[in-house]
Amino acid sequence: MKKIKQKLAGERSTRWRRTLIVMGSLLGLAMGVAGCSESDRPLEPPVRFDGNIFGTFYQVTIMDPLTLGESLDLEEGFKAELESVDQAMSTYRDDAELIAFNEAPLEEWQPLSNELIEVLAISQSVAEASHGAFDITVGDLVNLWSFGPGARTEVEPSDDVLAEQLTQVGFDALEIDSQNMQARRTRDVFVDLSGVAKGHATDRVAAYLNQQGIEHYLVNLGGDLIARGLRDEEEQTPWRIGIEVPEDGQQRAQHIIPLESMSVATSGDYRNYFEVDGQRFSHTIDPRTGRPVTHQLASVSVFHPSNAWADAWATALLVVGEEDAIQMALDNSLKVLMLVREGDEWRSIASPEFIDYFGETLVNELGIEQFSTSPSPTTNTAPAVQPVTGE
Repeated sequence: MKKIKQKLAGERSTRWRRTLIVMGSLLGLAMGVAGCSESDRPLEPPVRFDGNIFGTFYQVTIMDPLTLGESLDLEEGFKAELESVDQAMSTYRDDAELIAFNEAPLEEWQPLSNELIEVLAISQSVAEASHGAFDITVGDLVNLWSFGPGARTEVEPSDDVLAEQLTQVGFDALEIDSQNMQARRTRDVFVDLSGVAKGHATDRVAAYLNQQGIEHYLVNLGGDLIARGLRDEEEQTPWRIGIEVPEDGQQRAQHIIPLESMSVATSGDYRNYFEVDGQRFSHTIDPRTGRPVTHQLASVSVFHPSNAWADAWATALLVVGEEDAIQMALDNSLKVLMLVREGDEWRSIASPEFIDYFGETLVNELGIEQFSTSPSPTTNTAPAVQPVTGE
């Protein structure tokens, strides 16, 4: 009898364990189904991602159909691209690859990452084509004028200090060996990529989205933008961006321009500056004089398939001023829109390439003038763009 009771107890225990196993499996299956359902939940376009990087903002807007899981994967992916650029090119991070390069011994070749070599090569190309108006060796001058990573002193440097610093600055102080992925400094210059790194990062995010098969998106990284596809595929509506009026304390669009499979970068002298005794000092430093620009050209927008190239060229054109910028844009066949101060008003002028690309109808509607079309064989010479989401 005792053995029978033990046997029955053992059978009940076995059945109970089996029941628990089955219940556990069903619970796990239910949780898995619930998890899959949430991950597979479709999101209503547009899907927007917002955040901060490089001391500015980013916004990525996608019109493609996405699930919650897909959107989370995309966000993780493009944030990794932004972090990679920051780690390579920041002047504010002690662990940045660029800082290590700036601290390396002179005349010694330094192995560099593919992307840093690429951006250095773009920078040197624009530096040569602009005759030094764009120059990434200007870092110490930027710091001298309190626009670099150091604390802002808001004091105008003396002529002697500027003259001494200018003896070091010059893009010829940087040598690049792209084939062997290395570079070196031949003088004690501080390489600063702030005029091109943000554009490169915008390109990197766009390239990542392309690789993931995203067809309709707008990337906005601190006012540098790149668009692909359409804002509304059914209505065939392109993305639209606003070129801001260069006025203090305002963000008002002067021109609304459609953007499709194109990028735009804008440089202006009206967002980042300081004043001493009533005189304004712009953050845009002319590498040839060592001083902030003082002309009437307030804003330059360059439209280019690559935002890194657009970013560098926008800086170069803003440095040289209206007349030289016109000639430089013509000589290099750039799509350019400029806003020039005329008292309290603004005059908008554009290159022939800009007008050919966007069409005379739009240009006339916006009241944009075309500048001279006679290129010479030689020449001696923040967020300013925002997406427009409304109709």
